[in-house]
Amino acid sequence: MNPLNIFINGHNVLYIIIITFALSLILTPLSIKFAKHVGAVDIPDGKRKVHNKPIPSMGGLAIFISFLIGYMLFAPKSDQMLAVLIGGFIVVLTGVCDDIKPLSPKWKLFGQTIASLIVTIYGGLVFKDMQIFGHFFEFGIFAYPLTIIFIIAITNAINLTDGLDGLAAGSSSIYFITIAILGFIMQNLGGLDVILCLILFGACLGFLIFNFSPAMVFMGDTGSLFLGYIISVIALMGFKTATLTSLIIPMLLLFVPILDTLLAMGRRLLKGKSIGDADKEHLHHQLLKNTHSTRITVLIMYAINILFASVSIFYTLGDKKLSILIYGVLLVFFVFLIFKTDILFEHDRGKKDEN
Repeated sequence: MNPLNIFINGHNVLYIIIITFALSLILTPLSIKFAKHVGAVDIPDGKRKVHNKPIPSMGGLAIFISFLIGYMLFAPKSDQMLAVLIGGFIVVLTGVCDDIKPLSPKWKLFGQTIASLIVTIYGGLVFKDMQIFGHFFEFGIFAYPLTIIFIIAITNAINLTDGLDGLAAGSSSIYFITIAILGFIMQNLGGLDVILCLILFGACLGFLIFNFSPAMVFMGDTGSLFLGYIISVIALMGFKTATLTSLIIPMLLLFVPILDTLLAMGRRLLKGKSIGDADKEHLHHQLLKNTHSTRITVLIMYAINILFASVSIFYTLGDKKLSILIYGVLLVFFVFLIFKTDILFEHDRGKKDEN
């Protein structure tokens, strides 16, 4: 399929990506100046953070504004999307406040909850009843709370991946382009989720030029919360066929951030800490301890995400055996990481070094 001849909503696919890429490329330097002006600068603390000099944050504004312009230019308008945009604005505003002066976890959760309520109640974007292995499950009144929990969970999962230069933006880009590819495979070229993914893919790539190691700017919670929010919304938009397959595909693509979040929660509970406490033991931190290179670590994380994206693509194409094989290899890799690193259980390396 030649991308030069693919049109969505009357617009060429490459044209959508190039325009949003250019917008982000122009807006990111402006976001850097704005971040410095309002004092949204990430200062290294020698503990959890891995950078060693002050870096302007709030670069996520460039992604958000590029997304808004791209939406107005290329995507169909609807009441549901109005709800999505209002929710997105609330999440971004929460991130902006946090980037200027850190908010407590409860206030960040409050902003995410309000955004989720708007999307589910006003936008009507909720989990549908689903058929699994021949059995039909009705969510009923639980559809709304399940959807809200899903949106908040994915929002925070993506937020937690924003720990190394270019990691969150690059991983999100892989998600967006994979959903777009799946849309082409399933002949869903006019789907709103596909159009939004193309817009966001271009916006993230433009920002990544300035954010890849060594980063000139961080996206901050402004960007990571918005990307997590919009990824959860797009996953819900793709949940149309009410079958297990429609749920498996986005879960495969989000496997790494979801697993990392669950492991972080387990790790903190085992140590008697609050699950909201930040630490430096996430998957990307564990890899960094071994590679001693931010760039190499991020590229490894990209490769892992691409492999999971491949599983979802092969699964959609109907090649279940290859999908299961790749998935099995990845699961073995993660089990090895869990037991060989401090991602869940802290190892006493001091005694080993003494011996």
